[in-house]
Amino acid sequence: MTALTLGCAPDYPLTLDVRGRRVLVVGGGVVAERRVRRLVAAGAAVHLVSPAATEALRAFAATGEVEWAQRTFAPGDLTLPVRAWLVHTATGVPTVDQAVADAAAAEAIWCIRADDASASAAWVPAVGVGRGDADGIQVAVTAGGDPRRATALRDAILVALDTGELPSRRQRGNDARQEPPGRVALVGGGPGAEDLITVRGRRLLAQADVVVADRLGPTTALAHLAPNALIVPVGKTAGHHPVPQFEINELLVRHAKEGAQVVRLKGGDPFVLGRGGEEALHCAAHGIPIEVVPGVTSGISVPAAAGIPVTHRGITASFVLASGHDGPASVLAAARDAAPDATLVLLMAVSALATIAEGLIASGRDPRTPVAIIESGWTPEQRTTVTALERAAADAPRVGVRAPAVIVVGDVVAVREQLQLLSGSAEPFAGPTASA
Repeated sequence: MTALTLGCAPDYPLTLDVRGRRVLVVGGGVVAERRVRRLVAAGAAVHLVSPAATEALRAFAATGEVEWAQRTFAPGDLTLPVRAWLVHTATGVPTVDQAVADAAAAEAIWCIRADDASASAAWVPAVGVGRGDADGIQVAVTAGGDPRRATALRDAILVALDTGELPSRRQRGNDARQEPPGRVALVGGGPGAEDLITVRGRRLLAQADVVVADRLGPTTALAHLAPNALIVPVGKTAGHHPVPQFEINELLVRHAKEGAQVVRLKGGDPFVLGRGGEEALHCAAHGIPIEVVPGVTSGISVPAAAGIPVTHRGITASFVLASGHDGPASVLAAARDAAPDATLVLLMAVSALATIAEGLIASGRDPRTPVAIIESGWTPEQRTTVTALERAAADAPRVGVRAPAVIVVGDVVAVREQLQLLSGSAEPFAGPTASA
């Protein structure tokens, strides 16, 4: 259990094992019902004292899960038929709750008052249970007698556990549970900002034994890994591939066969120009369980960061995403097969920009077609250069354009200027700007 206590009172948080132990609950309303539900779930021997009870409490009594004395409280209820280990009083009548608390104090039995936390000898925290990879974690929060504050904090902690922002990875074995066998998760990390990775991706990172990481993507998230997690950098730059793809494939299989929970952290989406399909096939061929976690692809998100939608009503209803990695011929072929007004989004194409621009003009694209080059999207170094197709080859080197960059060719680039005028900002969403 994780306990968080706020306030100046000299509290002493602890967890009670009430299995088989008698717990007295005085009161039959909805508050008493909540207490009884939790006590029954914890295995307590619950004795309820109240002239009336909710339908749910009556059902507990009918099934024998709760012993119900249908009358008002008497001091003898604390010790008969056997002495109670704990008392909850929730009658809604302050004088009655005070009398129960006084009688419990006389018998040296802890009493929790639902009506007045400041007058109570003990308190029930706001409790939540982790799920998924956080299974087995129980969070209990008290907040100086303010239940709403405690509940808000509990919910925030549970969300942080669920998203992997808090460590939930098991650190030692448990006789009742065995660690799962090795597996590989292909996680799309998004375009670079740490908070653009999915919740599932963040959670898997928090649970990882081994992370095989690209150069692009949310590399700052690696600082939050478990202390004993192994990071294997396999990032590539233009013309420099220190770890070839076949070795990356073998790394995933080898670590998974050793029983590790492996995350292959990739920029963008693993199945969008990310070679994730090759890695998935290789793992599957070797009997390794695989999970694919989609990511925010840079082909759409980086133009968006510069205020450029890849489709826009009245301009174009389609776009083509192409890679310059295999040379300009494949880009030009993709452009020829697209609608005449389709937006062309190019990844890994900075070095081939001159040839691509020349080929597009030769195939019929208007030389005045707007072009935007967005470098290092969604990072503090983001920069946008706006030019035209006929000038792009000259303007890019003039302003010092460098990879990684996403190139957008199409009339949708004009939407950026409209956003700049309406927002009063040179860069409507992220990063500085350079206009050629």
